[in-house]
Parts: sequence; structure tokens; C-alpha cells
Amino acid sequence: MKINPVPSSDRQYVQRYAVGTFRVSGVDFSGSIIVFPERTRNWPVQRFEDMDLEALASVFEAAPNPELLLIGCGKRGAMIAEPIRQALRARKITFETMDTGAACRTYNVLMSDGRRVAAALIALQP
Repeated sequence: MKINPVPSSDRQYVQRYAVGTFRVSGVDFSGSIIVFPERTRNWPVQRFEDMDLEALASVFEAAPNPELLLIGCGKRGAMIAEPIRQALRARKITFETMDTGAACRTYNVLMSDGRRVAAALIALQP
């Protein structure tokens, strides 16, 4: 699905997502990704159940920390495990889980408002 955010040369915006792929600020990515305001990284999480503390290391190491982490869980939202919840709270990172499409759209809105937001997006599966 295409999303039409207002482009900005210094910020990352999700322009499109489809089964197994994303386009962020003109760059195509295959598989899951983590989008920060200034960069996008591949993310080795293929299924929501694969997400653990190690998979979120780049979020925990970000400077400054995002104030909000959106977690796109695939086709539908889910609850994250308590150890991950505790680790995010310890770093004062608020989090929301939702389906990947909603996470893409919400990320763009919050980014355009100037929020320190990151989105961990699990690629849609066929």
C-alpha cells in the first residue's frame, strides 16, 4: 500500500509497504526494518514471536532514545513479552503495538509532528 507523506530530505518516512518489502525515503528494503528519524536499518525479525531484547538492541542504543517505539506486528497487533516491556520502560521508551500498516501510517504522522519516534516494522508475510 502506498502512503503519501510530505517528503523531507533530513527525515525518514515510510512511503510504501507490501508483502516482504518497504520503501522508506526513496530506498527499497526487503524484509523487516527499524525506522529512526535519521536512518533505517534492516531488522532480522521475521515473525512477531522472534522479537526479543537482542532484536531491539539498536533501539536501546539509539542516542537520543526515541520517546515512542511503534511496533508493527505484521497483519495484526499483539502483546509484547514482559521482559521487553520492562526493558522499554526502564529506558523511558513508551511503546505501542499494532498491525504493520497502522504502524507505518502512525510513524509518518508523528514524524511530521517532530516527535522522537521509531518504528520496528515486521514485514507482511504472504
